[in-house]
Amino acid sequence: MSKSQAQQRHHFTHFFDITTRWSDNDIYGHVNNVIYYSYFDSLVNQFLIKHGELDIHKGATIGLMVKSQCEYFTSIAFPDEIYGGFRVERIGNSSVDYALAIFKKGKDEACAQGLLTHVFVDKDSQKPKKIDGKLLNALRSALIDSDPH
Repeated sequence: MSKSQAQQRHHFTHFFDITTRWSDNDIYGHVNNVIYYSYFDSLVNQFLIKHGELDIHKGATIGLMVKSQCEYFTSIAFPDEIYGGFRVERIGNSSVDYALAIFKKGKDEACAQGLLTHVFVDKDSQKPKKIDGKLLNALRSALIDSDPH
């Protein structure tokens, strides 16, 4: 199995600052691998709230994470200044695949990158719900036409 190449900043459409915390570091002195998933989850939800106008408290639609993966290239540690890159890989009827990456400030190569899949469902019934309206428009705005791999 070969390791992927770290993606570059220009492969992403949206960026969000992330604040590392002392508690993110593990006993080895770097950000623990599970924290990256927390960063990814925050990036996705920041995008959905800001650009897709997703109402996480009162909305009838919610996104459920059904798949996730992460590859690590360069370690980060508190108090590193970092930011996350976000793009949409694929939009289905009720699901969407996101590509995410963590970058150190001033660097163009990802320290870590991942893929997450959301299925949007009705909050009450938990049945898949078609992606439409402002959410669909926001997701389309984050697609990159060319394959950066």
